[in-house]
Amino acid sequence: MRTLTGRARFAGVMGWPVAHSRSPRLHGFWLSQNDIDGTYLPLPVRPENLAAALKALPALGFAGVNLTVPHKTAALGLMDRLSDEAKRIGAVNTVVVASDGRLEGSNTDGYGFLAHLKASAPQWRAKNGPAVVLGAGGAARAIAVALLDAGVEELRLVNRTAARAEEMATAFGKRIKRVAWQDRALALKDAGLLVNSTTLGMSGQPALEIALDHLPRSAAVYDIVYVPLKTPLLAAARLRGNTTVDGLGMLLHQARPGFAAWFGIEPEVTPELREFVLASR
Repeated sequence: MRTLTGRARFAGVMGWPVAHSRSPRLHGFWLSQNDIDGTYLPLPVRPENLAAALKALPALGFAGVNLTVPHKTAALGLMDRLSDEAKRIGAVNTVVVASDGRLEGSNTDGYGFLAHLKASAPQWRAKNGPAVVLGAGGAARAIAVALLDAGVEELRLVNRTAARAEEMATAFGKRIKRVAWQDRALALKDAGLLVNSTTLGMSGQPALEIALDHLPRSAAVYDIVYVPLKTPLLAAARLRGNTTVDGLGMLLHQARPGFAAWFGIEPEVTPELREFVLASR
């Protein structure tokens, strides 16, 4: 049983609400596995208290925190330094308290997405063909940045609200091609990757309705939803022979850079970790 000492390092996750977060269980696994003198706490912070809570981190001796809904965008203006990814995505999910006490904000969602894609679909390459991304929210922005930086030459953005897709296309440049929601099935022609970044298909949400007939069987299909872990989209893709990638790995991999910065050890994503986090359902 781990016990904390006066030298313990502290990190956590700020959100409102935050009780649903699996991050304490995830980071707790790594802390125990590596016998680290430290802890990772759930920190319920109301939106109106975010600035004060972040400002208090250095004084309280925190190494940093993760940010979840609804704080990711609001934190942008509260950081002393921002990574390029956080600026481009327009959101912060990882805060590190630097040695000088300043707050450094980054976004590791794109890193987590790409790391899990490469691990689960090693045959995928940016040159395999256009990527089709469903959705234009915060997750879609992080995924788009990761894919464009990886060298994808064309990203077909399909969203139910045209205005949000237009804003994202304007922000990210000419490699983004907007596709109307009603044309989503046609957008799959000659694609190398399909990503669902919406909540459609999540437990309690409407189903994602999309025909896969035009999707090459060589393409990978990635659904960032992980409740349920095996979504109807992934089941349909697997039946026709496509490589499928579930959403849990993105959650696990995005946590790695923060843990390394706060606790000084590069953690690993393993089958044991996946089972441990899934057992919290």
